[in-house]
Amino acid sequence: MDIKRKRNFCIIAHIDHGKSTLADRFLELTNTVPPSKMRAQFLDNLEIERERGITIKAQTVRMKYTCENEEYELNLIDTPGHVDFSYEVSRSISACEGAILVVDAVQGVEAQTLANATLAFEQGLEIIPAINKIDLPGADPERVKKQIEEVIGIDTTETYLISAKKGWGVKELLEGVIRKVPPPKGNPNEPLRAMVFDSWYDNYAGVIVIVRVFDGELRVNQKIKFMSSGKEFEVQKLGYFSPFEVYEEVLSAGDVGFIMAGIKNIKDVRVGDTITDAKNPAKEPLPGFKVLKSMVYAGFYPVNSDDYHLLRDAMEKFSLNDAGFVFEPESSSALGFGFRCGFLGLLHMDVVRERLEREFGQSLIITAPNVVYRIKTKKGEVKEITSPSQMPEPNLIESIEEPYVRVTIHSPDEFVGSIFTLCEGRRGIQKDFKYAGKGRVIIEYELPFAEILVDFYDKLKSITRGYGSMDYEFIGFRKSDIVKLDILINKKPVDALSTLVHRENAYAVGRELVRKLKEVIPRQLFEVAIQAAIGSRVIARETIKPLRKDVTAKCYGGDVTRKMKLLEKQKEGKKRMKMIGKVEVPQEAFLSVLKIK
Repeated sequence: MDIKRKRNFCIIAHIDHGKSTLADRFLELTNTVPPSKMRAQFLDNLEIERERGITIKAQTVRMKYTCENEEYELNLIDTPGHVDFSYEVSRSISACEGAILVVDAVQGVEAQTLANATLAFEQGLEIIPAINKIDLPGADPERVKKQIEEVIGIDTTETYLISAKKGWGVKELLEGVIRKVPPPKGNPNEPLRAMVFDSWYDNYAGVIVIVRVFDGELRVNQKIKFMSSGKEFEVQKLGYFSPFEVYEEVLSAGDVGFIMAGIKNIKDVRVGDTITDAKNPAKEPLPGFKVLKSMVYAGFYPVNSDDYHLLRDAMEKFSLNDAGFVFEPESSSALGFGFRCGFLGLLHMDVVRERLEREFGQSLIITAPNVVYRIKTKKGEVKEITSPSQMPEPNLIESIEEPYVRVTIHSPDEFVGSIFTLCEGRRGIQKDFKYAGKGRVIIEYELPFAEILVDFYDKLKSITRGYGSMDYEFIGFRKSDIVKLDILINKKPVDALSTLVHRENAYAVGRELVRKLKEVIPRQLFEVAIQAAIGSRVIARETIKPLRKDVTAKCYGGDVTRKMKLLEKQKEGKKRMKMIGKVEVPQEAFLSVLKIK
């Protein structure tokens, strides 16, 4: 098809604003999916995506649509909405010339709406605003239009009012895309340049690579080269999704499609990389490539230590489909052999855990998540540590740096005081505060990433009665007074319960942690001391009283010294038992660490 009749566009929005539902209506309108095969959230293939109502993997589909007696080829990319997958969103956006910005008619502009719109602005995309859910009783399209103008800065004179659920206004929106989104730029005669924006592993075909061709042509049997790694492969099959696989001999400039080239290792394919012709390579790659870097680390251990090899096999298979997930073996004296795993964020960690448990039947114990800390030693070395066990001795450390993020919070103005209290309590530095239309505010804070890791979003939702939303971006490392908080049970450290905290918060966290552990560790026949310590200094302690057998029950009458002898004998026995006794730490104890803040 002529490049002038091609349109590449994506749908961007905050979570739960109706991206996947709108994509369903487009598939129906263009007759891409037969009615017999249609289902809700058609492009969300993963079971967990359908259950949670979130998009985790970007999906592509090619549609044909006739407008004003001309047939057009429309390539739609359905993108994730959560901040953990923002790099995937940015690559998907750079594969397009236009974007439909979906905003909820009730909720209005949210944090991720603004973040994704900013990404689209930076890439120079044509942005088409669409206000969704106008069929709901609380919908106020005029208020939302004003918000879009004031907060995002887009002209809303031609905004599409739609209900993706009922199909209202969807035909007009699709024809608006054809009119407003420019055709792709690109020269089929120049050396090949195609950008990778997704990939996954297939047991039979190897790695399937999703690309957008910017210049040149891709052909079957052509030798291709990945410009960042220098790896070369031969194209075995080419095609596109509509939404099922359709094979072709050629993908030319402006096309979005897939490549099968017998690639066995997904680590050879990086999202954002440029593919070129091995014999006639392009001079420079397409801009914007960066290596995905894990932001959150946690230990994954099998509940039964005999399942270690099964867990390793499951992780190796899972990592083939998720380039953002990394793992390496580690061991713990309390939990045995396991893995230190890296994730893009906390939602990503939760998704990985759930998929390992469901799809691979694993039972897991997860240690408290940590961020990456940068340590400068007195010898001048710089180390990055991802777990408390890697922390050097305090006398060897020159300084410690922790990652900071810029958090943008959108909320009704009645909750401003509570949001300030929450952020200030997490060592936040306020950077901006402004009104976004009537009754809504945008607050910007710089916060340590560790402080927003576990329960910050839950607390924000709670204090704003569900109306608050947030987005964050990494801004760099800063010096901080971080200490290692050890947990000792009967004077023996339990490394899996150790955590890294700011010195200011160490006492409060230690106090809460020993209190929680006292509740979940069962009573023994001897006294159990639970202590929180920084180095050799104990900062908090709880004692679990021993179970006591009534040894004097058989004494009736007689001299009191008979009872005293029996009690003394019991006391000596308890002392000996304490010296050799072992405390069984239940799984709930490790899970309780996650809930401490």
